[in-house]
Amino acid sequence: MKSFDILIVEDNEGDVEMTQRALRTAQPPCSLTVAHDGVHALDILRHEPGKEAPAIPQLILLDINMPRMDGKELLAVVKSDSRLRHIPVVMFTSSESPSDIRECYERHASCYVVKPFSSRKYTEALHDVVAFWSTTSRLPN
Repeated sequence: MKSFDILIVEDNEGDVEMTQRALRTAQPPCSLTVAHDGVHALDILRHEPGKEAPAIPQLILLDINMPRMDGKELLAVVKSDSRLRHIPVVMFTSSESPSDIRECYERHASCYVVKPFSSRKYTEALHDVVAFWSTTSRLPN
Protein backbone atom coordinates (compact mmCIF):
# COMPACT_ATOMS: atom_id res chain seq x y z
CA MET A 1 0.00 0.00 0.00
CA LYS A 2 1.34 3.43 -0.97
CA SER A 3 1.99 5.82 1.90
CA PHE A 4 -0.07 8.97 2.41
CA ASP A 5 2.28 11.99 2.54
CA ILE A 6 1.52 14.51 5.30
CA LEU A 7 3.26 17.75 6.25
CA ILE A 8 2.80 18.50 9.96
CA VAL A 9 3.32 22.18 10.82
CA GLU A 10 3.58 22.35 14.60
CA ASP A 11 5.98 24.09 16.99
CA ASN A 12 5.09 22.11 20.14
CA GLU A 13 7.45 19.12 20.26
CA GLY A 14 5.06 17.19 22.54
CA ASP A 15 2.24 17.58 20.00
CA VAL A 16 4.60 16.56 17.18
CA GLU A 17 5.52 13.38 19.06
CA MET A 18 1.89 12.60 19.91
CA THR A 19 0.90 13.13 16.26
CA GLN A 20 3.73 10.91 15.01
CA ARG A 21 2.80 8.20 17.53
CA ALA A 22 -0.91 8.40 16.61
CA LEU A 23 -0.22 8.17 12.88
CA ARG A 24 2.04 5.11 13.20
CA THR A 25 -1.12 3.01 13.30
CA ALA A 26 -3.12 4.98 10.70
CA GLN A 27 -4.40 3.33 7.55
CA PRO A 28 -3.13 3.90 4.99
CA PRO A 29 0.41 4.15 6.35
CA CYS A 30 1.57 7.76 6.55
CA SER A 31 4.85 9.35 5.56
CA LEU A 32 5.37 12.38 7.80
CA THR A 33 7.44 15.52 7.34
CA VAL A 34 7.59 18.03 10.21
CA ALA A 35 7.98 21.81 9.99
CA HIS A 36 8.22 23.80 13.22
CA ASP A 37 6.64 27.02 11.89
CA GLY A 38 5.23 28.53 8.72
CA VAL A 39 8.59 29.74 7.39
CA HIS A 40 10.05 26.25 7.77
CA ALA A 41 6.96 24.79 6.04
CA LEU A 42 7.38 27.13 3.06
CA ASP A 43 11.04 26.11 2.81
CA ILE A 44 9.85 22.50 2.56
CA LEU A 45 7.02 23.23 0.10
CA ARG A 46 9.06 25.46 -2.22
CA HIS A 47 12.45 24.72 -3.60
CA GLU A 48 15.36 26.97 -4.41
CA PRO A 49 16.94 26.90 -7.87
CA GLY A 50 19.60 24.21 -8.05
CA LYS A 51 17.98 22.12 -5.33
CA GLU A 52 15.84 19.04 -5.85
CA ALA A 53 12.13 19.86 -5.91
CA PRO A 54 10.42 18.76 -2.69
CA ALA A 55 7.69 16.14 -2.63
CA ILE A 56 4.35 17.89 -2.42
CA PRO A 57 2.35 16.49 0.51
CA GLN A 58 -1.13 15.11 0.01
CA LEU A 59 -2.30 16.79 3.23
CA ILE A 60 -1.09 19.54 5.56
CA LEU A 61 -1.90 19.38 9.28
CA LEU A 62 -1.50 22.96 10.48
CA ASP A 63 -1.39 24.49 13.96
CA ILE A 64 -2.31 28.16 14.39
CA ASN A 65 -0.07 29.54 17.14
CA MET A 66 3.59 29.36 16.06
CA PRO A 67 6.58 31.71 15.96
CA ARG A 68 7.86 33.51 12.82
CA MET A 69 4.81 32.74 10.67
CA ASP A 70 1.63 31.46 12.28
CA GLY A 71 -0.80 28.97 10.79
CA LYS A 72 -3.26 31.54 9.47
CA GLU A 73 -0.48 33.39 7.63
CA LEU A 74 0.87 30.15 6.15
CA LEU A 75 -2.65 29.09 5.13
CA ALA A 76 -3.12 32.36 3.23
CA VAL A 77 0.23 31.92 1.44
CA VAL A 78 -0.46 28.27 0.50
CA LYS A 79 -3.94 29.03 -0.81
CA SER A 80 -2.66 31.98 -2.89
CA ASP A 81 0.10 29.88 -4.53
CA SER A 82 -1.10 28.15 -7.71
CA ARG A 83 1.39 25.29 -7.18
CA LEU A 84 0.17 24.59 -3.63
CA ARG A 85 -3.49 25.64 -3.35
CA HIS A 86 -4.80 22.18 -4.29
CA ILE A 87 -3.31 20.65 -1.11
CA PRO A 88 -5.97 20.09 1.58
CA VAL A 89 -5.07 22.01 4.73
CA VAL A 90 -6.56 20.74 7.97
CA MET A 91 -6.26 23.16 10.84
CA PHE A 92 -5.34 20.92 13.78
CA THR A 93 -5.09 23.26 16.72
CA SER A 94 -6.04 23.78 20.34
CA SER A 95 -7.83 27.07 19.61
CA GLU A 96 -11.60 26.97 19.94
CA SER A 97 -11.89 30.69 19.23
CA PRO A 98 -14.84 31.46 16.92
CA SER A 99 -12.75 34.19 15.26
CA ASP A 100 -9.87 31.75 14.57
CA ILE A 101 -12.32 29.24 13.08
CA ARG A 102 -13.96 31.90 10.88
CA GLU A 103 -10.60 33.37 9.76
CA CYS A 104 -9.25 29.94 8.80
CA TYR A 105 -12.30 29.13 6.68
CA GLU A 106 -12.11 32.60 5.12
CA ARG A 107 -8.53 31.72 4.13
CA HIS A 108 -9.84 28.46 2.55
CA ALA A 109 -8.93 25.88 5.19
CA SER A 110 -10.25 22.47 4.17
CA CYS A 111 -11.46 21.81 7.70
CA TYR A 112 -10.87 22.84 11.29
CA VAL A 113 -10.29 20.26 14.04
CA VAL A 114 -9.77 21.15 17.70
CA LYS A 115 -7.11 18.91 19.23
CA PRO A 116 -8.66 16.63 21.85
CA PHE A 117 -6.92 16.49 25.24
CA SER A 118 -7.30 12.72 25.66
CA SER A 119 -4.58 10.77 23.84
CA ARG A 120 -7.14 8.17 22.72
CA LYS A 121 -9.44 10.85 21.24
CA TYR A 122 -6.42 12.64 19.74
CA THR A 123 -5.45 9.42 17.93
CA GLU A 124 -9.06 8.80 16.83
CA ALA A 125 -9.36 12.35 15.46
CA LEU A 126 -6.16 11.98 13.44
CA HIS A 127 -7.18 8.55 12.14
CA ASP A 128 -10.54 10.03 11.07
CA VAL A 129 -8.80 12.91 9.27
CA VAL A 130 -6.38 10.58 7.46
CA ALA A 131 -9.13 8.10 6.56
CA PHE A 132 -11.29 10.87 5.10
CA TRP A 133 -8.58 12.61 3.08
CA SER A 134 -6.82 9.44 1.92
CA THR A 135 -9.80 7.19 1.21
CA THR A 136 -13.17 8.92 1.14
CA SER A 137 -12.20 12.11 -0.69
CA ARG A 138 -10.58 12.29 -4.11
CA LEU A 139 -7.41 14.36 -4.39
CA PRO A 140 -5.71 15.63 -7.54
CA ASN A 141 -2.56 13.83 -8.70
